[in-house]
Amino acid sequence: MINLIKKWPVILLVILTAVIFAGCSSNTDTSSENDAAQQQSKELSGEVVIFHAGSLSVPFEQMEKEFEQLHPGVDVKREPAGSRACAKKITDLGKKADIMASADYTVIDNLLIPDYAGWNALFARNEMVIMYSEHSKYKDEINGDNWYKILLRNDVQYGHSDPNADPCGYRALMVWQLAEKHYQVPGLYQKLDAGCPKRNIRPKETDLIAMVESGALDYLFIYRSVAQQHNMPFVELPAEINLSDIKHADFYKQAVVETTGKKPGETITQVGKPIVYGVTLTNDPPNRENAVEFLKFLLDKEKGLKIMDQNGQPVIDPLVIKGKEAMPEELKEVIDN
Repeated sequence: MINLIKKWPVILLVILTAVIFAGCSSNTDTSSENDAAQQQSKELSGEVVIFHAGSLSVPFEQMEKEFEQLHPGVDVKREPAGSRACAKKITDLGKKADIMASADYTVIDNLLIPDYAGWNALFARNEMVIMYSEHSKYKDEINGDNWYKILLRNDVQYGHSDPNADPCGYRALMVWQLAEKHYQVPGLYQKLDAGCPKRNIRPKETDLIAMVESGALDYLFIYRSVAQQHNMPFVELPAEINLSDIKHADFYKQAVVETTGKKPGETITQVGKPIVYGVTLTNDPPNRENAVEFLKFLLDKEKGLKIMDQNGQPVIDPLVIKGKEAMPEELKEVIDN
């Protein structure tokens, strides 16, 4: 017992040493993790340039803020426009972008692949509606059954975006074509087309929102997500004509619109189909590392895709990747998890 008492200071010293060592080790581990996280942020610097559909402006603005918080050294530069206009900036004007996100995935297929991009990630959905405001004539009367009768009244003004610049534009025309078949009203498409003057057609659908808000336009054919994001009332259209439901994919195919092609004089036949968004990394992007990191953020279920869903644009789960073999390995890891 006396020997144990004599040895106690030594035992106590050993215990204290072990505790201190463990604490130091824990602090070292935590410090190493913090250093690693900080180092990751420091490694990313410069820009990432994104051309994207106007209807992606709200969710992509939110992503921009969150991404820049994660990577303070990166400046996200976004250029919203009609999806076809975005693609033609790259193909016709030679403008450099790292990422292209389209409101119609086939814009990437038809205008960018294979010369300007190698793959296409289908990541979100939408539907067509008719937006209006407190100034709109007959706003208390219009509904999903009589909307075309209201629009064709002589004192009503309605509009849509340019079909050659923006998928929302040719989708508006598709809605009219499908409505003629769905409601069984011969000549309805021609009447609706004739009743929409050129002054009511603008390069992208978001250009027309201010006209609706001010009363210059009574009604606007636009994506549901855009109407919701701007807190604007809208008329819901039947699933048979709003281009939202894969169950009606065969019926949608009956709508066909001709738009300008890759070269002057060429045309592309746009065939009705469910509204699906696509995104890609351009070939030889000027800011590849930053662009890949942003795409990893965008295509993450708990990050970018969650933001899309919160903004009224339901995500495609699982993601559909066209040309996956050309996708960077770093992105494949995100997709496969």
